[in-house]
Amino acid sequence: MTITRTTQPHRRNPAADNRTTIAALLLAGAGLCSATEPPARPTSTAIEQEATRAMAATGAQGLAIAVVDDGAVVHVSAHGKRNAAGDPLQPDTIMYGASLTKTVFAYTVLQLADEGRIDLDRPLAAVLDRPLPEYPDEDRYAAWSDLADDPRWRNITARHALTHSVGFANFGFMEPDGKLRFHFDPGARYAYSGDGLILLQFAFERGLGLDIGAEVQRRVFDRFGMVRSAMQWHEGLATNLADGWRSDGSPEPHDPRSRVRVAGSMDTTIADMARFAAMLVRGEGLASGSRAAFAAPQLPITTASQFPTLQPELPVERRRADLAAGLGVVVFDGPQGRGFMKGGHNDSTGNTMVCIERGKRCVLILANDVRAEMAFPRLVAFVLGETGAPWTWEYGGMAFWDGSDATVRDVRTGSGW
Repeated sequence: MTITRTTQPHRRNPAADNRTTIAALLLAGAGLCSATEPPARPTSTAIEQEATRAMAATGAQGLAIAVVDDGAVVHVSAHGKRNAAGDPLQPDTIMYGASLTKTVFAYTVLQLADEGRIDLDRPLAAVLDRPLPEYPDEDRYAAWSDLADDPRWRNITARHALTHSVGFANFGFMEPDGKLRFHFDPGARYAYSGDGLILLQFAFERGLGLDIGAEVQRRVFDRFGMVRSAMQWHEGLATNLADGWRSDGSPEPHDPRSRVRVAGSMDTTIADMARFAAMLVRGEGLASGSRAAFAAPQLPITTASQFPTLQPELPVERRRADLAAGLGVVVFDGPQGRGFMKGGHNDSTGNTMVCIERGKRCVLILANDVRAEMAFPRLVAFVLGETGAPWTWEYGGMAFWDGSDATVRDVRTGSGW
């Protein structure tokens, strides 16, 4: 049964050539591990009480949480406020999806691959009618003309984009001179890049003539009854809309994103995203091979943390051997076996989705207060038990809530992922 409740708080290169071998070795290692039994799922009342405690400890003003068990949504609740006026956050409140958008897009890409519309390992240049740098620069995409003197754009594939191994920074506009450039050969290593996914969107729209907003609407939102989700702002979303709170406690209005951007333009609700998470762990809508590849290790992750995106790689002996890029998610092997996760973040938003393949179990959290991120490891473990999710890698040096009644504070800010 789904519980919906609202409560208020008490306040081709060598790396690419070796990809299949690496994935096979990691998968084999995962199969040899003895997964521990998951704990019993807490009651809805206990989950709600823990969410309220988390908000009190972190100062977060709004948080929504959903639980999936055996591929079915079993809990959805919203806590706190949706705006500075004090209106309650509800399960159908519109919240910013941030980079959970990327996983929704990845699911769409894999459907297209199943239909033969795209080959994940064919260079995207092959579907374009002219060299990439010759296309006019458009705000909705990126300045491809910046790549005119570097031919490596010819080698980028959809798999590179989905595994964050294109070679770009997160966004070209974040470079010191504001120009898009390569930092390594496509496929050589993991480095989170929104512009890599924007390039894949561009190839679909300019090369294949697809409307990605319409494709996501049809293939995901309509298919799974996500009636209050959209890739582009429209006035129908204005009713029951969440603003956000920054790390210093100041409010920030919701940003109505006027363009479809697969790196992070989605607005959604906790109820809608719970349906999506359930679909993911069930594998619904994908061929069995695509679903297996989605949560299989495609490329090792070799850095101490996800951000900054272009930090040096760790020595081999210091890397987490089970941590890798999947297709639109990060995959890991923990005490309960294989899991995958995806985060979403901006200055006033914190989102996370953590799923364990065994038992088809997930916890999804959407928070309209970035301070809630400090409680994510505790809340996920409260529901799922110890998963092995790479929280320190995902959030770097963040101070996490330990479940006590003591308050915890983190003053860092970030540009979004």
